Amino acid sequence: MYLDTVTYPNVATERMTRDQSRALTRARLIDAAAELFAERGVNGASVEQIAERAGYSRGAFYGNFADKDDLVLALLERRTEAELDEVRALSGDQEAFRAWHRDRAATVPTWLALRTELWLHALRDDRLRARLADRELFARRAIAGGIDDALTRAGVRPPADLGFLALIAHALEDGLLIQRAIAPEGVSDEVVLDAVDLLCRSWVALARQEG
Repeated sequence: MYLDTVTYPNVATERMTRDQSRALTRARLIDAAAELFAERGVNGASVEQIAERAGYSRGAFYGNFADKDDLVLALLERRTEAELDEVRALSGDQEAFRAWHRDRAATVPTWLALRTELWLHALRDDRLRARLADRELFARRAIAGGIDDALTRAGVRPPADLGFLALIAHALEDGLLIQRAIAPEGVSDEVVLDAVDLLCRSWVALARQEG
């Protein structure tokens, strides 16, 4: 998980539709918020500061988001769905998948700092926490699909509920990324991939033993 790199249209040479203009404004506000949240924390960044960093007015912010919490969720949603799309586009190419993990490693500390800020903010707000939980479940369902594919290719049934296996893998990923950000020595760029691969091979062996 890392900060997005967004390519904006050349507004000087392209005539945008109303929907395109709105999407551009929304994307720039999300990018500005990501920068400010990483720098100052969610509570330390105001709506006015976000709008100013993006080059818009306060009114433009409220034309796209109900409030700052709505923007927090949009930021997490965009990154979660973008990562899923990127992984799906690799179509099971293991070498390309490893290259993706290596590229991602360079921006993990920045994204992790931002994501931690968003977690802490959500933990203080019951309404936001419930909505954040939906995003976590979305990520876990995607992981469950990947685990199911790996086990199916090995010709075995899951040794436990797929949702539980996905929860383990997701929690392991978070923990490993924290460890890599704080104490990177001896932790490879592909540590998450290697760890999940080891888990899946262990689950395959367990399934065969029980079968």
